[in-house]
Amino acid sequence: MPWFRRSKQNIIAEGPKKEIPDGLWTKCNGCGEIIHRKQLEQNFFVCPKCQTHFRIGSKEYFEILLDRGSFKEMDKKMRSADPLDFKDTKPYSDRIKDTIKKTGLNDAVRTGTAAIDNHPVVIACMDFGFIGGSMGSVVGEKIARAIDKARKTERPLIIISSSGGARMMEAALSLMQLAKTSAKLAQLSDSGVPFFSILTDPTTGGVTASYAMLGDINIAEPGALIGFAGPRVIKQTIGKDLPKGFQRSEFLLEKGFVDMIVHRREMRSTLSRLLHLFQN
Repeated sequence: MPWFRRSKQNIIAEGPKKEIPDGLWTKCNGCGEIIHRKQLEQNFFVCPKCQTHFRIGSKEYFEILLDRGSFKEMDKKMRSADPLDFKDTKPYSDRIKDTIKKTGLNDAVRTGTAAIDNHPVVIACMDFGFIGGSMGSVVGEKIARAIDKARKTERPLIIISSSGGARMMEAALSLMQLAKTSAKLAQLSDSGVPFFSILTDPTTGGVTASYAMLGDINIAEPGALIGFAGPRVIKQTIGKDLPKGFQRSEFLLEKGFVDMIVHRREMRSTLSRLLHLFQN
């Protein structure tokens, strides 16, 4: 027997229902906190409660780091071809077209010249939203050209990495970019031009195995996943449990794989100090 009965079938709202616009609120993957989009942007896309660094693209990173209006993009119209006529769940050529339409980017990295606190630099930033930030022929070529630009102009080079690794749709052509970019960085080092590598979440696979770990200073964001193969693959291979926090930036700092961990809100000022130090 029920303890009470409703006198009315429905509760009538006194006013019209207010709709919440899509994208106005964001849930933190670290602590589950619900954050207003505007608050998140003002906090450099970092959770104010647990300090989890959200994944952001080149547009947001350039706004955080660079002097306003100083960025001049290079090789903007360069796009990937489909030399292998690759198909998985869809043709690679269709995947490229769909991703360009979805993201407004032509590939997984943007490069150009800019300034940080009036220090001239050459900068490259990867976008994880473009096929997982994978490195194909275009990414490798644009990175190589950015390195050449830094060497010729004697501007310090900054590369911000965010990648799942080499692009499987281009097979060996993608893997060749590891050697090409590494050789270019060796030339840059010989010329005495500094290279600062910023590793964000995630930086894995062929990008970690090439330019991401070759900086004169390797800087990681807090809590970033950095490694070659993923933790699950390594565990299945060696058949042992991995240390707590394995492949996170704090673990890599302890083991000497990165030089410093810098909070995103302090990244611009840290780069400015480094640029001043290396310039002198």
